[in-house]
Amino acid sequence: MNLESIISVTGKPGLYKVISQIKNGLIVESLLEKKRMPIHATDKVSALSDISIYTNDGDMPLSEIYEVIYKKTGGKAAVSHKEKPEEIRTYMKEVMPNYDEDRVYNSDLKKLFQWFNLLAENGLLIPEKEEKGDKKEKTKAATKSKKTAPKKPVAKKAAPRTRVAKGGGQTSMPSKKGG
Repeated sequence: MNLESIISVTGKPGLYKVISQIKNGLIVESLLEKKRMPIHATDKVSALSDISIYTNDGDMPLSEIYEVIYKKTGGKAAVSHKEKPEEIRTYMKEVMPNYDEDRVYNSDLKKLFQWFNLLAENGLLIPEKEEKGDKKEKTKAATKSKKTAPKKPVAKKAAPRTRVAKGGGQTSMPSKKGG
């Protein structure tokens, strides 16, 4: 799962996909509304690839947690973030039995599942193994189409004509002699 171009912006709902960079920030597209907008350098931004969850063994990156949930759900939506906190914790315990229950709050779990369902809805939760397989298939298809397509000769453009002044730097305009 490649979550590097997906960000969360403090104070704004949902997740955003980074489209481009600008002088003072980023251009992002909302995964909820599908609208593009600027995010300025003063806004607090968190990349999903930098977020992790506390476990009894250390920290676990969000992408690894999402892979486990993806396998369990088959790529469909998981438990809703609007469920009761007890139900969300029970579901999390099924998915990750070693997560640290004392340091992971209910609000963290709600956000985790809300983001998972949003990403699943937008088709952005493809495990890396499947992505690599898809890329190999795409490159094979692209090389086959390149081999079968004949190359067309490229026509050369004529060089533009340059104008040279006559008479040692003087123009060729007739002078007006008036008298």
